[in-house]
Amino acid sequence: MSMITATRWVPKGYATQFPTRYVFDEDEYGRIAKLAKLRLDDAQEELAEAEADAQAASSQSGKAKSKKKSSSAEGNAMQTQEDIDDDLKEYDLEHYDDDAEPEADAGATMGMFANVKSLTYHDSNAEDPYITIQENEEEDEEREELQILPTDSLVLAARLEDEVAHLEVYVYESGADNLYVHHDIMLPAIPLCVEWLNFAVGKPASGSNGEGNGNFVAIGTMDPDIEVWDLDIVDCMYPNAILGQGAEEADSVDKPKKKKKKKRSRKPNDAYHVDAVLSLAANRAHRNLLASSSADATIKLWDLNTAKCAKSYTYHSDKVCAVEWNPREATVLLSGSYDRTVVAADMRAPDAKPPTWGVESDVETVRWNPHDPNYFYATTEGGIVYYHDARMAPTDPSKTKPVWTLQAHDEAVSSFDVNPNIPGFLATGSTGKEVKLWNVQASGPSMVVSRDLDVGKVFSTSFATDQDICFTLAVGGSKGKVQLWDTSTNLAVRRIFADRIPSGTEEVSERLVGLVEYSSDSESGEDPGSDDEGGAEIEGEDEDEDEVMKE
Repeated sequence: MSMITATRWVPKGYATQFPTRYVFDEDEYGRIAKLAKLRLDDAQEELAEAEADAQAASSQSGKAKSKKKSSSAEGNAMQTQEDIDDDLKEYDLEHYDDDAEPEADAGATMGMFANVKSLTYHDSNAEDPYITIQENEEEDEEREELQILPTDSLVLAARLEDEVAHLEVYVYESGADNLYVHHDIMLPAIPLCVEWLNFAVGKPASGSNGEGNGNFVAIGTMDPDIEVWDLDIVDCMYPNAILGQGAEEADSVDKPKKKKKKKRSRKPNDAYHVDAVLSLAANRAHRNLLASSSADATIKLWDLNTAKCAKSYTYHSDKVCAVEWNPREATVLLSGSYDRTVVAADMRAPDAKPPTWGVESDVETVRWNPHDPNYFYATTEGGIVYYHDARMAPTDPSKTKPVWTLQAHDEAVSSFDVNPNIPGFLATGSTGKEVKLWNVQASGPSMVVSRDLDVGKVFSTSFATDQDICFTLAVGGSKGKVQLWDTSTNLAVRRIFADRIPSGTEEVSERLVGLVEYSSDSESGEDPGSDDEGGAEIEGEDEDEDEVMKE
């Protein structure tokens, strides 16, 4: 069994150009001893004792062998002279050191080197390849293989394969349309959510591009603990930090050795999660803050400076499956739950009753509109996308009135994303295996194109954050594939969104406008970008020569 449960883009410029190999030095040794609650000092003592015992046993064995050898020598001394003479005669040992053909100017016998005819005398002025230490070419080649160019993008994909969980770090070379796995990170349990962090956690980042900046990832799994890893270190053994009860156990260094480990608490509390972590959201304005939601029905706010829970919130009565910070009001957190409500709460007022909206079934995802943060989206298990005005909160969740409602899929809208660079460009993914692209206008949403990307049930859809590849969509699902779809290869997408490309992307804009003009000159008929009422499906015709989907 293989599946991709979550994907995430890393903006260009944050990854170090030459990631480093993991080094297990004394500092790392001490960090792991505290983090993993390992009694490494005891292990060292046991190892030293074992080595001492082995040396003692070796010494005793050496004495026994010496005594045996002495006894054997005495017996050999009794060998008769006749036997010795026979050996000398048989193997001609008397003439062993004689020169075979002594040369006139030799002056003396060369002994054991007499028969060596091809001795090489090395010039002392030349470089001896057997002595001089050469530059390690293998290390240089390995360094080049790990190199990440400033033009490369990173895609993070959480994978479960044959009950083994890990995070794959992909490099996407957009110019060459090349996607490959750079390195991976082993995880303790099934990964459920991934969030990129640009804040150095635990120790200074190897690839930091400024004070406090870094290239890290937070991972939520079926375990209640959140792990934070440095993406600029390859083959790392342990995370930089653990947010949860596991970290508290590591801090308890004074516990007796033989004391039975205390059973983990399953009761919700204010210090850590006690059930699976379903969603993570990094605060881009206050970079040391990370929000998490869990199946224990709580929301936790973590301070990455201390790796401790700063505050715990209970706004929902069931599993909280999604959280996201408002891009404009940095203290407002949007959350969705299986209790069929969506909450927009100000984290500075934990005791105030937050605005709450109701939906028809379990919430799957929530997203703020990055182009107008007064509005937000919520998707549900019933296949519906809701669009709400956060300023128009109902007095009662049962009286909720959305701006518009879209029946996007027949099955659950398991993944959803809003293009951060192109206004009104949405992507939905379903357990029905379809990925759909939508155009949102003043009158409401309309479908642009629908595709089955052969990833199985769709668990993740995420648009690239960099402007030069703003049309690229990463998709993952139950077949264990990561697909990158350049949606601009679709004619309908080009015609609708070409004029919405942000400033600073003139090269992309010129390419798309040129393709649109070419398509308009070479084709006749109704524009596939125009849609009829009610969000009916419009199938754009992909041009085969332009189609780009990377697996």
